[in-house]
Amino acid sequence: MKYRFYILIILILIFRCNSSHNKKATKEIIVDDLGNKFEFSSTPKRIISLAPNITEIIYSLKLDKHLVGNTIYCNYPESAKQVEKVGDMLTFNFEKIVSLKPDLIFITVEGNTKESYDKFNELGLRIFVSNPRNYQGIKKTYQDIGRIFSINTEQTIHSWDSTINKIKNESMKLNKSAMYIVELSPLMIVGPNTFLNEYLTICGLKNIAEDSQLNYPIYNREEVLKRNPDYIIYPTDGNDNLEKIKSAYPEWKNLSAIKNNNVIFVNRDLHLRPGPRFVNAVVDLFNQLRQKEIAVRNHQK
Repeated sequence: MKYRFYILIILILIFRCNSSHNKKATKEIIVDDLGNKFEFSSTPKRIISLAPNITEIIYSLKLDKHLVGNTIYCNYPESAKQVEKVGDMLTFNFEKIVSLKPDLIFITVEGNTKESYDKFNELGLRIFVSNPRNYQGIKKTYQDIGRIFSINTEQTIHSWDSTINKIKNESMKLNKSAMYIVELSPLMIVGPNTFLNEYLTICGLKNIAEDSQLNYPIYNREEVLKRNPDYIIYPTDGNDNLEKIKSAYPEWKNLSAIKNNNVIFVNRDLHLRPGPRFVNAVVDLFNQLRQKEIAVRNHQK
């Protein structure tokens, strides 16, 4: 009887050892947004970010100790300004990048060019490509980078989702239209298949360009008059105001958004980067909308 018991114990121990060994030998495969597959036998020690939203993710995940280079537009958080600058997102100092000996370079589809991507490949550098076109894409990029460095992002993602769902529930009855301006001249506005459009839909607004086939369509001033948005959202660096919009398009004085003083200025860097502050931008827009709506209700009493 004792003999059989010892045999059983030995078999259990052998099984556990084999299972443990197989677990260690199994490498996780991470797929970037171009479909490239990556396996990491060890975490990268030296990384370069070629987009501000990626830089923000790196800091959010507390990986900045590995960051040896970024772009001149990587200005958040404040310490990101002190990192070695290797270019401006479109043009890069390839010699400097090579000299920094990066283990991994992060680039984006919309912010960087295919020519840069091809050049990095030609130089034999390892490139991870991100293309966060919506909230789900932002979460994927955040989780991908977390997985590369064996960081569990579940709690952060859960917190984001909770905030987004709460705002969705609170804004369901707003039922008003909006135009989200990207550039004033020529007039480029937000189309439906973008993370910027999600700011509107999450906050209960209907995009006047929801029927566009383009991500960022160019509109003429007459079409805006016809669609007559209840709200205008305009990202700014702090130097823009309502008079600038009126001066550019005098005929817009009859728009509902202009007549009712429903033009909302938002921080350009906060809102135009598909990164970890996406939820902060949603909260910012929602709070400004709520203040406008409360002011209207108080005026009607």
